[in-house]
Amino acid sequence: MPLRILVFLGSARESSPPRPARLGLRVARACLAQLEADGCSAELVDPLDFDLSGPFKPHFAYAAGQAPPALEQLAQRIRAADGYVMVSPEYNHSMSPALANLLNHFGSSLFSFKPSAIVTYSAGQWGGARAAVGMRTFLSELGCLPVSAMVHVAKAHEVLDPDGGFLPDADAQAWRGYVGRTLAQLEWWAAAALQQRAQGLPGDRSPAFERYPSQRNAPLGGG
Repeated sequence: MPLRILVFLGSARESSPPRPARLGLRVARACLAQLEADGCSAELVDPLDFDLSGPFKPHFAYAAGQAPPALEQLAQRIRAADGYVMVSPEYNHSMSPALANLLNHFGSSLFSFKPSAIVTYSAGQWGGARAAVGMRTFLSELGCLPVSAMVHVAKAHEVLDPDGGFLPDADAQAWRGYVGRTLAQLEWWAAAALQQRAQGLPGDRSPAFERYPSQRNAPLGGG
């Protein structure tokens, strides 16, 4: 059975400037294409497919069976996945608010004991690299530890076409090798984690954080 990988797109903005709009979709499609070429089952998670405009209420805060259908369906997809690719632009040296908002709707119990890969991009020269620094902490807390290699796509509009293919002036072979290095790590760890999860999770020794932050509290000091 192929590895199941979700590619989270961290952009919900269809407006211009900058032009062309929504460069992240190109980057996400490039990741999807490479994952599929590697034999993975890859799916896009697009924040535009979810209405999160109301008061914030995470999936795990709803009573069983009461979550909005879209959130419940995404929770099931997250639970079933073997790994995750997080595609984000950079906002004020930080990850995309759209990506953080979407991910914050779900508890770490859905992501735990699975790997993730960080992919950032920009229309400028830095490729979103500074956002990736904070994403390591965020994803580690979420439970899907990021692999060591990362992808940073500077001037993404000069590298990728709207379908995620490499433009004629881009060195497609070099780019595939660069992106493939990170995805190869993700796939290796995803396969290893899948095999280990099949033998059972350390539920008693490492219980999932499902509802209350106090579940992670250290013991109170002795008297």
